Amino acid sequence: MKEPAEPPAPHHPPAPRGAAPPRNSLHAGRAPKVVALGGGHGLYASLSALRNVTTDLTAVVTVADDGGSSGRLRRELGVLPPGDLRMALAALCGDDEWGTTWSEVVQHRFRSEGELHGHAVGNLLIVALWELLDDPVAGLDWVGRLLGAHGRVLPMASVPLDLQAEVELDGVVTTVRGQVACALTPGRVRSISLLPPDPPACREAVEAVEEADWVVFGPGSWFTSVLPHLKVPELAEALHATSARRMVVLNLAPQPGETDGFSPEKHLEVLREHSPSLLIDVVLADTSVVGDLRALEKAAWSLGGRLVVADVAAYDGSARHDGPRLAAVLDEIFREKR
Repeated sequence: MKEPAEPPAPHHPPAPRGAAPPRNSLHAGRAPKVVALGGGHGLYASLSALRNVTTDLTAVVTVADDGGSSGRLRRELGVLPPGDLRMALAALCGDDEWGTTWSEVVQHRFRSEGELHGHAVGNLLIVALWELLDDPVAGLDWVGRLLGAHGRVLPMASVPLDLQAEVELDGVVTTVRGQVACALTPGRVRSISLLPPDPPACREAVEAVEEADWVVFGPGSWFTSVLPHLKVPELAEALHATSARRMVVLNLAPQPGETDGFSPEKHLEVLREHSPSLLIDVVLADTSVVGDLRALEKAAWSLGGRLVVADVAAYDGSARHDGPRLAAVLDEIFREKR
């Protein structure tokens, strides 16, 4: 792992964090409390690495999916979309026979000519427990116990959400509603918001952020998986106020239909636009994605943080993070003194 030389101070240096006492959990003799934010395949990659770095891990997952099996279940039953929550639970399964088997089971999708076609087993299991227990968090905890999950999975909000995006195409700005539409619509996404506009946060998710040592944003679909967490008022307040250190793990490639043409530094600029007062301690980028090193350094410094460049991509050259590589770099960063 290597760090670039320090760039000059940004034009608008961030304000100091305040009087929160510094802490480094590993030097205090315990594993760090880590909260990972996101959804879908990006969060899966993050959790697959983090579960090998800490024994105190919580995933806070977006609940705005309106497509596929999740979309069908939320429309029919009025429940939170379970798909991203299921993927997070699968990522937290162990590498032993029990973990690998249950990970495959919950990810399995039915193939038929009937109503079950396309439904994931895990989605149905999660929704069944929600109906029996009438408590989304308790239902997810029970599934986690069954799977032997190495961590906890929580929704970012206690109600299903819809994404709304302002999209620019050929100089014309239109409003698009729905996560699927936001991800696939032609044009450049300028900003996102949530419907309802002030959704109630999951209480346990807020508490996890408040008590964390590290909060990790990304990788993942920037507008539909990462930024929505900053649009839930109580959760956003906790993300700003927590004494935890904050890290952004940058994507390995732009998201087709969502961030086409985005440079790594553009991702950070968009993050700052959506949450101007949020401070970041570390920005982690893979060596292969850094085009303009100086520009990316300055973008990291504009958020109050430093840039770490390391080899965390899969060896096959695909746009996937390698679990062991990412875990090794995260472990090294977590062990650094504050």
